[in-house]
Amino acid sequence: MADGRNQTVIMEFILLGFGDLPDLQILLFLIIYLATVAGNTLIVALVVADHHFHTPMYFFLGNLSCLETCYTSTILPRLLISLLTGDKTMSVSGCIIQLYFFGSLACTECYLLAAMSYDRYLAICKPLHYSTLMNIRICLQLAAASWLNGCLAVIILISFLSQVLFCSPNEIDHFYCDVMPLMELSCSDTRLIILVDFILACVFILPPFLLTLTSYVCIIATILRIPSTTGRKKAFSTCSSHLIVVTIFYGTLIVVYMLPKRDTLGDLKKVLSLCYTVLTPLVNPLIYSLRNREVKEALCKAVSKCGFHKNVQRLQDNNIA
Repeated sequence: MADGRNQTVIMEFILLGFGDLPDLQILLFLIIYLATVAGNTLIVALVVADHHFHTPMYFFLGNLSCLETCYTSTILPRLLISLLTGDKTMSVSGCIIQLYFFGSLACTECYLLAAMSYDRYLAICKPLHYSTLMNIRICLQLAAASWLNGCLAVIILISFLSQVLFCSPNEIDHFYCDVMPLMELSCSDTRLIILVDFILACVFILPPFLLTLTSYVCIIATILRIPSTTGRKKAFSTCSSHLIVVTIFYGTLIVVYMLPKRDTLGDLKKVLSLCYTVLTPLVNPLIYSLRNREVKEALCKAVSKCGFHKNVQRLQDNNIA
């Protein structure tokens, strides 16, 4: 039990968010959310509709884009509603549900990014064995394992968290429900939950990060041996962009979830949380897909085809008139 604390059990929380400048926040987060959903949805649609994208690389990209749409939708819509209405309250059960979906999708993304880096490693470093080592069955197994492990792992944490009592004050100094801010409001013994949270962070962040880092180191080493300067620069630019994004994603997760808790890091961790909840879902379509020549060509064809159909429909309407 917490000492010197009002022991009134609370049934809802107040998410303080970022405090001032609500009008600027509404515009900023609305633009980011719309751009994130539009970009990722577009990638999913292209991967599903165009048979040229029915390959392992684009299969994983489609999974990542679908995940990013769900991932950002667990946090930003609720944040936008609170900014628009001024109602920052969230029930305890609603907070735990948000934590479950956010946590499971974050864990899924960690291993999905590792699977994608492994796929690129095989394609660039083991091209002769690629079709054997990365067939459709293995792709499905890697994707299914990423989604399933993410969903199941967080259930363990939620089962412990659902037994915790929360006491006033009920203000969470964050823009979404996360484990450590919730533990600060608990009047139960939280040592086991904090330990479980740390173990899950170690299991779901460090191994995929090390695998991803190792894969890209091998990829870059292989690229540097390409005799063509133009080809080497192009491949290095693409892979270095991928590496920067995954480093930001994993690096901020490590700082927020694996560094010891200190009051001086509270505001810094809240800002860093924006990197893996808002920034990476926004830039992943740009870095992984929209910079790709094949994707840009398919997008141009889809837009031109849509414009052609509209022109035909307009002509038909004019003839009928």
